[in-house]
Formats: sequence, structure tokens, C-alpha cells
Amino acid sequence: MKKFLFLFCLAIIPVFAYEVYTPENYDYKNSGDKLLFVVDYSNSMGEYLEHKTKANLVKEMMTRILPEISPQTKVGLRVYGHTCNLLAYNACRSSELITPLGFANADTILSEMTKLRPRGMTPITYSLKQAVKKDLEGLDGIKHIILLTDGGENCDESPCDYSIELMKTRRDIKIDVIAFNVHDKDDLAQLQCTADVTGGRFVEADTKAQLFRSMEEMVLPHKDVEAKIYTGE
Repeated sequence: MKKFLFLFCLAIIPVFAYEVYTPENYDYKNSGDKLLFVVDYSNSMGEYLEHKTKANLVKEMMTRILPEISPQTKVGLRVYGHTCNLLAYNACRSSELITPLGFANADTILSEMTKLRPRGMTPITYSLKQAVKKDLEGLDGIKHIILLTDGGENCDESPCDYSIELMKTRRDIKIDVIAFNVHDKDDLAQLQCTADVTGGRFVEADTKAQLFRSMEEMVLPHKDVEAKIYTGE
């Protein structure tokens, strides 16, 4: 889905071309003790769906889901696209850890989400890189990222390619993806690849009910998912 910024924000229309490969021997064992939400606050999250903005629907969902997460789980929140920048370089680096991983910080996360407004671009890949390199650095065990976006990457990067390269050296990162009201086939393919190669789950949610149900399935105990092998065919 192509996103166009209001007022002075710069629009970028990327062209994606990629081949997909992943290591043959890979499996994932879920420890579920470190959970980082990476949430889209780009311009299109201000669009209305079922009489509310998509951003407000996400906040309602988080209000319900955060209390259900085990108190033994460290939870954090990174957001992207929440600033409007004149320069494309800055717009494609609009990503911020607003709540570091910690115990029992649901109130802090929800309070910070109340301050956010959808404004900018969709730097998914940059956000995932920052999450892995900075937010999850130095933590042991499996690190679980849940990426929630209403569109594909619209900076000049590929989350699929990044995930493939990441899995060549890391076995401790799992990325689940919720594609919220995304209909572009290329965007969906990129997002599904991002989940598949890390052994994560990929879900399409087009309604409020589907959004809530998808997130519940991801944060409650479930069977492990094996990473899929991409051949580029």
C-alpha cells in the first residue's frame, strides 16, 4: 500500500526486487520471556476503519492485551512513522523505542501511546534493525518481536531481505507480523517473508475483531512454528 504524507511531508515510492533464501537447518524454540512490540504510526494509521482511526483501534487492542501478558515477561514498545520530516533521510529513520523492555509496564506503554499521532513514512526495515541492534542487545534467550503495520515498507529497504540475512547469524530472534488492513500483494509477500524466515506467524487482519483475535493468538501460549524455506520461486 502506497502512503502519501499530508502537508509538507515527503512521499517516496519505492521499487522492490528481491530473491528469497534462508538457511536449510533452522528451528525455533519459544521462551516467550522478552516481547517487543514494533507498531506503525505512519500517516495511513490515521485513516478511519469502523468509525475509529486505525491507530485508536490498535491502542484499544493494546489496552486489552497488555494485562493478559505474563508478569514474568519483559515487554517494550518501539514505534515508527510518528514524526513528519521534510527530508526523506530523516523520514526513513523515524523510529523510536518509547518504552524499553521491562516488567509490569503496561500503564507506561499505554500512556506513551496516547501521546502519539500518525504522521510519517513506513521505515519497517530500519525499525527492525534498531530493535535487534539496540532494544534487544545483551539479552539472553529468545527475543520475540511483534510487528504491526498497515502497509509495506516505503523506504528503500526490504524487511524480507533483512530477515533472511539476520537468520544467517542469529537463532534468537522471532518476528510475528500482523498486516492490518493491508491489501497490496507485494507488501503482503514482503511481510509474510519477514515472519516465515524467522519462524514467526503471519496474520492478515482487516477488522477490529480480527486485529484483537490475532494479537491474542500471538501473546498467549501456542505451538512453536518452524521457519519456512524460501527458494525464490
